[in-house]
Amino acid sequence: MKITKTVPLLTTLALSLLSFTAAQAAVSATEAARLGKELTPMGAIKAANKDGSIPSWDGGITTPPAGFKTGDHHPDPFASDQPLYTITAQNKDQYKDKLTAGHVAMLDTYPDSFKLNVYPTHRSAALPQRIYDATITNATTAKLVADGNGIDNAIIGTPFPIPANGNEVIWNHLLRYRGDTAARWIGQAVPTRSGKYTLVKFEDEFDFLYTKPGAEFTKLDNKILYFKQKVIAPARLAGFILLAHETLNQVQQPRAAWTYNTGQRRVRRAPNVAYDNPGTASDGMRTSDQFDMFNGAPDRYNWNLVGRKEMIVPYNAYKLHSKDVKYKDILTPKHINPDLARYELHRVWVVDATLKEGTSHLYSRRTFYIDEDSWQILAVDQYDRRGNLWRVSEGFPVNYYEVPVLWSTLEVHTDLQAGRYLAIGLDNESRMYDFNIKRTAEDFTPDALRRDGLR
Repeated sequence: MKITKTVPLLTTLALSLLSFTAAQAAVSATEAARLGKELTPMGAIKAANKDGSIPSWDGGITTPPAGFKTGDHHPDPFASDQPLYTITAQNKDQYKDKLTAGHVAMLDTYPDSFKLNVYPTHRSAALPQRIYDATITNATTAKLVADGNGIDNAIIGTPFPIPANGNEVIWNHLLRYRGDTAARWIGQAVPTRSGKYTLVKFEDEFDFLYTKPGAEFTKLDNKILYFKQKVIAPARLAGFILLAHETLNQVQQPRAAWTYNTGQRRVRRAPNVAYDNPGTASDGMRTSDQFDMFNGAPDRYNWNLVGRKEMIVPYNAYKLHSKDVKYKDILTPKHINPDLARYELHRVWVVDATLKEGTSHLYSRRTFYIDEDSWQILAVDQYDRRGNLWRVSEGFPVNYYEVPVLWSTLEVHTDLQAGRYLAIGLDNESRMYDFNIKRTAEDFTPDALRRDGLR
């Protein structure tokens, strides 16, 4: 197995450090006036690239296809597309400037089985108009505070559509629109090297306080979302529930979390649901802050903005979301079935995060590739403490066009050293996301957690 060594980014780091202090101020009205013109309302470049392989953005998918009903799995609007080309270990050098370090390592590690089928690019990302309007307003008001560990004067929309540093880019991901409320029924699996797995089933609920209609920054009380996750299978884990109150500035006020354990029938505080502590039922294959590709406090890393680049990344992953595909079709040994994965050429923001001196984390460095159209993290390369590329994460998104919103339908974290991976978000054989649930703050309290556990 080939291990990829970290490459120093001293020049990028120096430039980031020099610009960080000045960049904490919001952009000028003149700069913000570009939004909705040559830039999309989210800050992406509206025009096509030079050779047209990335088309211009025309608003994304805003209307569900004929016959679609809320609650259905989402039909693939690009089902007739055929791959433009396939990248393998044998021809990867032709595309190396467009591949993440993680994808190169995957091709090197699994030369006989891993590949990337690259399809025509569709800029399908779309959001409600109110999110666009709020984003344009935020551009001239939003500021970083607390050394980049919090923000001020932004609400509902993306805070930094014209980012000046890596902290602003990662905040755009953390605060991106994912609906007002949402429920989902998903599976997680950690196959052995031979492909055997036990499916863990979750019931997740989200209440996105920051992006709700009518939200006001001064009334957030430092909370941006409520999250509740209940394990419903297998039997030995069923009934375990996690509740989290996500805070805007977690250095000032850490995330509040509680768990309910069916064996003890008690609700307990859970201060370790953060950073590099293991994720729920993950067999140690993902950290807490890898959920949703990255979540939580950004305080342990230096966030260095490398720039905007054209990269081959996961996108429009409707095959991995299809009701006609079974979990066993996806969960093949060593990595997911590459014939079901779709990759496209997109412009992404590249952010290289290096661990701060005096702090600790399993990952000494993480390189993020973030979609310019939606601020969804699409891929992450994670390095161990020796500087070796260790885990490769991919977020496979679709446009949930009944909302509309672009969000990952499946997240895959591949461990190059263990020869295994974790897949979370499997929904092919389950109920579909529900973006219309009605919840209040009382539904996300420790008392509510206790009542849920006793049902």
